[in-house]
Amino acid sequence: MSQVSRTPLADQAADLLLTRVRAGEWSLGGKLPGETTLAAQLGVGRSTVREAIRRLAGSGVLDSRHGSGVYVTALDVADEWSDVLRRADIVTVIEARTAIEVEAAMLAAQRRTPADLRAIRRALDARTLPGQSVDEHVDADMALHRAIVVASHNEVLVELFDGFVPRVRRTMIEMLRIRPTASERQDHDAHAAVVEAIAERTPDAAVRASRTHLDALKAALS
Repeated sequence: MSQVSRTPLADQAADLLLTRVRAGEWSLGGKLPGETTLAAQLGVGRSTVREAIRRLAGSGVLDSRHGSGVYVTALDVADEWSDVLRRADIVTVIEARTAIEVEAAMLAAQRRTPADLRAIRRALDARTLPGQSVDEHVDADMALHRAIVVASHNEVLVELFDGFVPRVRRTMIEMLRIRPTASERQDHDAHAAVVEAIAERTPDAAVRASRTHLDALKAALS
């Protein structure tokens, strides 16, 4: 039999402090009162205040600076990345993905290794294998785009791209089942143009080809 659990005092104290931050009691960069004052205001012990501050610091709202005090570094707890993407419309997601992939294509043209290029070319060929299901084609497409981002040798861009994949994948599968690509050859050529620019180490051409392709995708999804 499940039992009612009591919310820890530190969680309650953290919620109260967060409410005050959201209400604007302390501005961004503002300093909180000392532990003794906060403990009296909240009706808890100083150890509970310290734990509440630690939890809000972990959420990015507060920053405890040794010998200086506790400061407000954000006015609210940031949403989880997955929640943000789930709420965002697909055009917004594609716009953000464009910012990532255009930069990645430029960097890949500058930094790609021979091994990177081989992986990119294999991924390009895999997009056009005969007898692919819609799911398999979309997965192959995502694999090509990821190979290009990996070739940028920027771990942050890779991490950001990976965050977009589940959201984009679902939408692409739904779109292609309802409205197949008008020209498979045109679609392939758009991807091949990005790959060739990376192969030729021409960053400007990689940027143009990547942006052109993703702008067309955005228009198709609008």
